[in-house]
Amino acid sequence: MLDSRKEKILKAIIDDYILTGIPVGSRTLSKRKEIGVSSATIRNDMADLEELGFLEQPHTSAGRIPSDTAYRLYVDKLMPITSLTKKEAQEINVIFDHKMMQINEVVEKTADVISKSTNHISVVLAPQLKTATVGRIQLVKVSDTKVLVVIVTSSGIIRQKVIKVKNDISDDYVDMLSKMLTKHLADKKLVDAKAIIENVFMSEIKGHEKLFKSLLSSIYDTAESHTKKDIILGGANNIFNYPEYQDIDKAKGFLEVLETKEVLYEMLNQATDLEFSISIGHENNFEEMKNCSVVTATYRVGDKKLGSFGVIGPTRMDYSKVVTTLNYISKSLNATLEGFIESKDDE
Repeated sequence: MLDSRKEKILKAIIDDYILTGIPVGSRTLSKRKEIGVSSATIRNDMADLEELGFLEQPHTSAGRIPSDTAYRLYVDKLMPITSLTKKEAQEINVIFDHKMMQINEVVEKTADVISKSTNHISVVLAPQLKTATVGRIQLVKVSDTKVLVVIVTSSGIIRQKVIKVKNDISDDYVDMLSKMLTKHLADKKLVDAKAIIENVFMSEIKGHEKLFKSLLSSIYDTAESHTKKDIILGGANNIFNYPEYQDIDKAKGFLEVLETKEVLYEMLNQATDLEFSISIGHENNFEEMKNCSVVTATYRVGDKKLGSFGVIGPTRMDYSKVVTTLNYISKSLNATLEGFIESKDDE
């Protein structure tokens, strides 16, 4: 355990380094009123902190910089609690108040607002629902030759598609088919729907092959959208704002890792086990992220976790600002998804 003076000195070093990116020296700290001790005392405490693994000295005559261990202590104990300004909150609210028709648009907007609000790289994992089941299937005849297919999954996610049909199909037949589909497919896995339809609706398919082919295609597309590894990336160019990545080759290498998206998928998929997590430098399981910090949060509808999102940035990121922003966005996103589902259920 560190005594209160060393904690105060360490916090001052971290705050200063987050702000400037420049190694911090004892003379700089001695000018801060909250420290209240001489440069000599500060130098001794800094030497102790270095020996304990909290500080590093990049050059012999330079000041010190925080280690991953220091950032961990800072996040767990020393980090100040902040709030968004009225303007920052309004800018986020404007994004989520916008009427969005599809859930994928909500997710894309989330990636955009995270990167703009934090000035870091944002990553969002689209809903991962491999075991999603059918809630209901509704068919609505919208013209003589067109039927609207509405598929609602157990997660509340809705998929709509207009399919072409023969002009001799009656409204009563379409209504009857809706009820039969919901009866036989409700609570069944999306991935099993094709086999169930082909088995149960064998007599109905005859004479309506085109209708059922389009219907199966809609169900297949819905199942596919629940299982593919969708990663939305935002603000990748923010990496060039980090002094740590001024080396173009280093920046390009990191961007190539982002582009593959496999590492991001594994990272975010693991993050869905926790409401909120902060991985600092060498705490990250993936070699490509050892020089970064990753802060993630989950999003949900009701009590069901749908996916996760977060930021990737340098280890000297402003953790307090990032955590506050992601918390606010998480609540806004959850509320938006809840409202989105409710509005669809009322239609």
